[in-house]
Amino acid sequence: MSEPQAVSPAVSPDLVARAAALDAADGLAPLRGLFALNEGSVYLDGNSLGALPRHVPERIRDVMTRQWGELGIRSWTEGGWWTAPERIGDRIAPLVGAGPGQIVVGDSTSVNVFKAVVAAVRLADGDADEGGDAGADGGQERTELLVDATTFPTDGYIARSAARMTGRRIVPLDPAELPGALGPRTAAVLINHVDFRTGRLHDLPGITAAAHAAGALAVWDLCHSAGALPVGLDEHGVDLAVGCTYKYLNGGPGSPAFLYVAERHQGRFDSPLPGWNAHADPFAMAPGFVAADGAVRGRVGTPDILSMLALDAALDVWESVRMADVRAKSLALTDFFLECVTAYAPPGRVSSLTPAAHAERGSQVALRCPEAPAVMEALIARGVVGDLRRPDLLRFGFTPLYVGFADAERAARVLGEVLAGVPGEVSGEEPPGDR
Repeated sequence: MSEPQAVSPAVSPDLVARAAALDAADGLAPLRGLFALNEGSVYLDGNSLGALPRHVPERIRDVMTRQWGELGIRSWTEGGWWTAPERIGDRIAPLVGAGPGQIVVGDSTSVNVFKAVVAAVRLADGDADEGGDAGADGGQERTELLVDATTFPTDGYIARSAARMTGRRIVPLDPAELPGALGPRTAAVLINHVDFRTGRLHDLPGITAAAHAAGALAVWDLCHSAGALPVGLDEHGVDLAVGCTYKYLNGGPGSPAFLYVAERHQGRFDSPLPGWNAHADPFAMAPGFVAADGAVRGRVGTPDILSMLALDAALDVWESVRMADVRAKSLALTDFFLECVTAYAPPGRVSSLTPAAHAERGSQVALRCPEAPAVMEALIARGVVGDLRRPDLLRFGFTPLYVGFADAERAARVLGEVLAGVPGEVSGEEPPGDR
């Protein structure tokens, strides 16, 4: 496409000055220097792929040349490769509010969703058979698997396959309807903590409590919340959770996902993928499977060591970082960006789908724009990197470890320039920030 002609809105001295003051007072601002960023651009796509921590290439060079190149197979023991999934899981645990020994790293998010959903149904069946809390209905069969109807597509695909395998019926619902739909026939509920399109934060404590009151289990997808805001897995009694590590945790493209299994469930966690790495004595090479103790049951096959150790290195940037500070900056950044969009964007050209209420907002802003494909292409050409969800959503992810307030002001100002140069219709919806 031909690039739209730039039409510059008047720069707001007040917004520029406020951005500078907010950056100067930002306690997380020094962390920006830990990342390899193009200072000529604004990177607002950390909700899809986090930026590279500067020290990771050197660490991976050591893995390649010394650990693999010199030590070779000895690195499975001398280099700690074999225990990396649990060790790195324990590093992620504080970032999502989990105690040690409950998170294992490995496989993709999709694979871990499959493990978690099938295991949740099996746990619900076991509770009913044993007359436990989930069997308070007197043993009535739990035939339903409730799923967020707006979930990330893979979660829906996996849930439907898991339902077929376990003989359950999928019930897709709007997240707001989930608590009222839970009942004695519910085995488990699968829901995203943050909606990947709109950035809406769902009520993890409330939905989890409602699931437990109905005798069901709660499985949470944390892909858009891990590393962006406090989660509180242990505090809120979550049963099982999964999350990716290449977004706000900056683990690198395709870095392995993680699986959380609450300690109270580990003795009966029955993975549908009982690989040799999850065996109590993996090197016995026994024909019969005996599950290992703890979250290790969530392992399957040989860990992907190169990407696993890149993630391990990337997690160094979290040392001494408080998630409460990350959350406070995230909310301040998204508030300020929405204010700047209101100031710079031509009236009626974009509208925010991201909730104004802090309790309902993740760490991204989604703007509806009829000309979204052309607008995002032009934004990226001018150094503002967000992403597009067809047909009409502009997504901007705010990673507090390396995004600043001047970035937010510049991104909104360039958006205003692009919108002024792209022909379009007024949406007729209220401007962002008023919702």
